[in-house]
Amino acid sequence: MAKRHEDYSCGTGCPVEASLEIIGAKWKGGTIFHLLDGELRFSELRRRMPNVTQRILAKALRELEADGIIARRVYPTVPPQVGYRLTEDGERLRPMVLGLAEWGRERLGARSARELVAAE
Repeated sequence: MAKRHEDYSCGTGCPVEASLEIIGAKWKGGTIFHLLDGELRFSELRRRMPNVTQRILAKALRELEADGIIARRVYPTVPPQVGYRLTEDGERLRPMVLGLAEWGRERLGARSARELVAAE
């Protein structure tokens, strides 16, 4: 994990900073969310997140794997297939990610309602 800080003993907010350093990049949350459904191949993740580039998704997957959030499995096929799944640590994020998804749906619904009212 690339650390911005050498020490996270700076106060009560530091555990949040340390957590967000691991999962806070733009596409990591979506990647974790989609892996809640189970193992997915790279191409399946790309289809579920069409706005992410191949390079950025590959980088996010490498970082999540290095941090122990996801596991990578290479299948001995030609051409080789690679599957990604959440590790035990990744599964521990399930309630938080589902909570963020619900909060996001509520925010999007509120924004859509405001836009409808403003358009009238």
